Amino acid sequence: MNCLFLFIFLVLTVSALPISRAKVPAIIVFGDSSVDSGNNNHIQTILKSNHNPYGRDFQGGQPTGRFSNGRIPPDFISEAFGLKPSIPAYLDPEFTIKDFATGVCFASAGTGYDNSTSNVLNVIPLWKEIMYYKVYQRRLRKYLGMEKANLILKEALYLISIGTNDFLENYYTIPGGRSSQFNVGQYEDFLIGIAENFVRELYRLGARKISLSGLVPMGCLPLERTTNVMAGNECIEKYNDVAKEFNMKLQWLVLRLIMELPEIKLVFSNPYDLVLEIIQNPSFFGFENAAVACCGTGLFEMGYLCDSYNPFTCVDANKYVFWDSFHPTERTSQIVSDNLMKTVLAPFL
Repeated sequence: MNCLFLFIFLVLTVSALPISRAKVPAIIVFGDSSVDSGNNNHIQTILKSNHNPYGRDFQGGQPTGRFSNGRIPPDFISEAFGLKPSIPAYLDPEFTIKDFATGVCFASAGTGYDNSTSNVLNVIPLWKEIMYYKVYQRRLRKYLGMEKANLILKEALYLISIGTNDFLENYYTIPGGRSSQFNVGQYEDFLIGIAENFVRELYRLGARKISLSGLVPMGCLPLERTTNVMAGNECIEKYNDVAKEFNMKLQWLVLRLIMELPEIKLVFSNPYDLVLEIIQNPSFFGFENAAVACCGTGLFEMGYLCDSYNPFTCVDANKYVFWDSFHPTERTSQIVSDNLMKTVLAPFL
């Protein structure tokens, strides 16, 4: 069976799969800062966003630990499914298992598929996120009873968004690290292997509805463009090419797992094209600036460098694609989330 025939066969098979119309009772989140709703607030790391001006457009106007001026994609997705308008962080002591029963976030800003990525800034590794999830399962069963809890765990939508830090904070940044052990293609394959094991473990634990997210055009993040001085602060195309190649490998992984795991409803959420379109044509989406971020000078500020004492932070974040040098504004997140709900997540409605 040649590759083209296999691809056509898999695509036709996936499109023929029955679509479940069961209501999603909970949103369960794994990943990095793209989906972390505040877990890093409660661990020993310098990578935090629990200070102003983060969260200034969130309900109540207070920082939550989200790397945004407001809400992030899981919040919008939860609301779109008729659930609560924001997903609580599992480590936040203000929330209980009652709150977590309809949605919970295990993500940690700065983490990656690779354990060595989480070591860079001492954040929660992916394997520990799954450990927290196992404890959550036990708590949920104790709270709701075995039958009801297992139904929620089976019908919940699991969102996985991770991978950018493996390249930008690890592979291309740490001398003598992964780049000395793997060429970039080999490192992609190494990460794909971890992604596969993670999805299989979730499946073994009862998850059936899973969204695996690809990478954004990471060479166009303001922080990366700032360092690309010799090319006029344009996007770093090498990084974008890696993102596209990695996304293709993730897509093939998703197709293969659908064939191998009975009952799984696994989708690949690829934000790359839409985010690139927003960056290249910001005015079409109502933005005024996509090259620099809202916070500070918009060139390199993130985390503690994006603070309330910086006099340069923009007045209206809705005019900017990026909030800080690494993360989108609430408005960008909403556009991307709305698109996901109309496309790959629509079968779960």
